[in-house]
Amino acid sequence: MATVTIEQAIRGLTDLLVLSSHLWVDYDEGADVLYLSFRRPQQATDSVLEGNVVYHYDGEELVGVTAMGFKAGWADREG
Repeated sequence: MATVTIEQAIRGLTDLLVLSSHLWVDYDEGADVLYLSFRRPQQATDSVLEGNVVYHYDGEELVGVTAMGFKAGWADREG
């Protein structure tokens, strides 16, 4: 399994904070699903599925991301 350094994680979070100054992260280990919310409540009006990622929108604004099979999908990737 690939490992992620703290530096890599912080770099990734820095990129996400461009979308919003707030970020909530939840992970369901049993389902292997990562949830990112850029506001709470999300109150999404539309969702778009691309591969194993669902993008949640309120109008044109991205308000959340759901990554299904998160660990399984990233296990083979090199960081």
